[in-house]
Amino acid sequence: MKTSIPKISRLLLASSFALVANVSFAQKAEQSYAPVAEACANTSTAEVRALFNRWNDSLQTHDAAKVTANYADDAVLLPTVSNKPRTNHDEIQDYFVHFLEKNPQGTINKSHVKIGCNKATDVGVYTFKLTDKAGNQNLVKARYSFVYEYKNGQWLISHHHSSMMPEVETTTHHK
Repeated sequence: MKTSIPKISRLLLASSFALVANVSFAQKAEQSYAPVAEACANTSTAEVRALFNRWNDSLQTHDAAKVTANYADDAVLLPTVSNKPRTNHDEIQDYFVHFLEKNPQGTINKSHVKIGCNKATDVGVYTFKLTDKAGNQNLVKARYSFVYEYKNGQWLISHHHSSMMPEVETTTHHK
């Protein structure tokens, strides 16, 4: 006696095998094309703070392109002396063309660094000495945030915010 499987059951069975095979193939294909995560770059608080020095040194060149080279292609700059957010290299470079006319020299007053996987933040207070063409100097104290990302083997600024201190500091002189 020969057992026969009804035609509809054979079709359902064949369809089920085909579906399982396709799902399995799709999962393997998806795994093979998944982006490879970049290993976490080793860094230290001192190295992150040195990134400010690299940026500040680039200001001393008076070359806006060299300053802009510190920023990632998709970086955002919220600058101290401009109301306009800068969201690409051209806008960031335009800001520095004008800012460099003030001969800025930055000094960190207070810094707080946090380090993650291929990201680091340095936030605090800095002071800029700005010198106009007549030689007059002005000190501007500001709050800052630098967010750095490790991309293609180098640390770049992905976000930079700088704003003048909102409260005027008063100094009391005693006799």
